Amino acid sequence: MDRIRFAESPFEGHPDKLADIISDAILDEFMRKDPFSRVSMNVLLTSGLVFITGEISSSAYVDLQMISKKAIKEVGYTKPEYGFDGDLVGVLNSINEQSPEIALYVASEGAGDSAIVVGYATTETDNFLPAPIYYAHKLSKITSDFRKKGIMPFLRPDGKTLVGVKYEDDKFYIDSIYMFVQHDPDISLSHLRELFFEDIIKKYIPSGLLRKDSKIKINPAGRFIIGGPVSDTGITGRKIVSDAYGDISFSGGSAFSGKDPTKTDRAGSYMARYIAKHIVASRWADKALVQIAYAFGLKEYIGFDIETFGTEKKPIDKIKSRVLEVFSLNPKDIITAFDLRKPIYTKTACYGHFGKQDLPWENLDKLEYFS
Repeated sequence: MDRIRFAESPFEGHPDKLADIISDAILDEFMRKDPFSRVSMNVLLTSGLVFITGEISSSAYVDLQMISKKAIKEVGYTKPEYGFDGDLVGVLNSINEQSPEIALYVASEGAGDSAIVVGYATTETDNFLPAPIYYAHKLSKITSDFRKKGIMPFLRPDGKTLVGVKYEDDKFYIDSIYMFVQHDPDISLSHLRELFFEDIIKKYIPSGLLRKDSKIKINPAGRFIIGGPVSDTGITGRKIVSDAYGDISFSGGSAFSGKDPTKTDRAGSYMARYIAKHIVASRWADKALVQIAYAFGLKEYIGFDIETFGTEKKPIDKIKSRVLEVFSLNPKDIITAFDLRKPIYTKTACYGHFGKQDLPWENLDKLEYFS
């Protein structure tokens, strides 16, 4: 039966994504200065204001105002006419130390949180992500690059891409692309749409995936001049589905950004993706969904399962047993395996936590065990 699956990818200047970026930029600075920092925080953005709150225990001092303003300016909020300017924004914070009970269990190498985590991989794309999220991230990232490089200087930082992919048996094609791009007031809507269709859609979406009835809409609701935190409040962790796999896979339900690696909802999700990718890259299955459950304070995982949706080339029991032989799912071992006490997190905050080849959980360094 035919089906359509969707995924969205907010731009860096989207208020929620900007909140994620600031959260992870602050986390990275703590990890750079004290790799054993314990950080769990949220950022709220609104017109003219950044508010940082959460729990941090660290021997390091980090200038929260400086890091926040730097991140905002790097994203592109550098002009007063945008309504949100990195040089002019106010930064407030309410930070507490991590609770002593959490600190005790983390120090004993137990899970820093209770979590259900999910990892997914599929043969649909070259980085083993589902096609909808793969192409949504691709279009959003290219748009941002064009803005930052001055190729499309009329663009502003906010925006979002929504991609629908239609599946027909074992094939798929683009059903629809909706792009919402913030822009300066002096470019006409018709010219903007023409540029995006010719210079982005046609050049970066394979022609075989576009059909005559594929719906391509650029700013379908009209002009988009006022955007960013001046028009919509942003909060860390509100885009967990676009951070992961779109609507094809389940979501563990937890956000990633602003959390140090003792938080199993973050580190465990990275391990689940690592496992799923190995299963699919080895051709033991064409699709793999890995689920792991953790309970706060416990050193061992409490649940584990793999679903291959009937695409397995090996018995499912063999796949599960091999995974547990090769990969340790324990919180301490995950941190060690991926070297997660390094400042690597800002690069995850936008355009997905998965599929980027320079991230350690995307490595395929254990394929020899699946030969």
